[in-house]
Amino acid sequence: MRIDKLLANMGFGSRKEVKKLLKEGAVKIDGMPVKDAKFHVNVTKDEVTVYGEVVEYKEFIYLMMNKPQGVISATEDNMHETVIDLLEEEDLVFEPFPVGRLDKDTEGFLLLTNDGQLAHQLLSPKKHVPKKYFAKVEGQVTEEDIEAFQKGVILDDGYETKPGVLTILHSGPLSEIELVITEGKFHQVKRMFEAVGKKVVYLKRTEMGPLKLDEELELGQYRELTEEEVALLKGE
Repeated sequence: MRIDKLLANMGFGSRKEVKKLLKEGAVKIDGMPVKDAKFHVNVTKDEVTVYGEVVEYKEFIYLMMNKPQGVISATEDNMHETVIDLLEEEDLVFEPFPVGRLDKDTEGFLLLTNDGQLAHQLLSPKKHVPKKYFAKVEGQVTEEDIEAFQKGVILDDGYETKPGVLTILHSGPLSEIELVITEGKFHQVKRMFEAVGKKVVYLKRTEMGPLKLDEELELGQYRELTEEEVALLKGE
């Protein structure tokens, strides 16, 4: 990879700013100063330093975000703030995108990455990746609802959902539940409850596949996944 592209990708500035660093002699490869922006680096073998700081090359980025309400799961939007708008510049250079979507008014676990292959695996209907939600529901959620969700319910457009595992945490005029589903149809959790005559008034995704939302993440905050978490996602 060209040295200017590598440094730009790793967040050391624009191509123009990187050229300035090269010109100043701040960049060294295996201890030797390099000033040519077109110089090719072996990213797996060569040690690249900028002002003595070793550049850790990585191709992919994996981020766990606690998505707040009012922010949409898209890379760009002319009208609304997107999850990409919440990222720091050093992470934006990797051009990550949300894996799947959470509705604008839904909070919780959202994965962002630039690893298209992993995103495809996680979103593939054949993989049946489970997603767990916590919800507050207007109306008393009952054992009958648990049974209906286990069989699959008919949505307003005639689609029959795959079985969902519904757990009642509190049943009353305002019930609290957890629901695990393996699909991601538009507004699916809300529409499943509408199918049994109830209304979701608060929704938060707490888990995706083998990963749980980091409880230390405030709404709008995010962090990189650990190597172990990435391996779990990839099923390694």
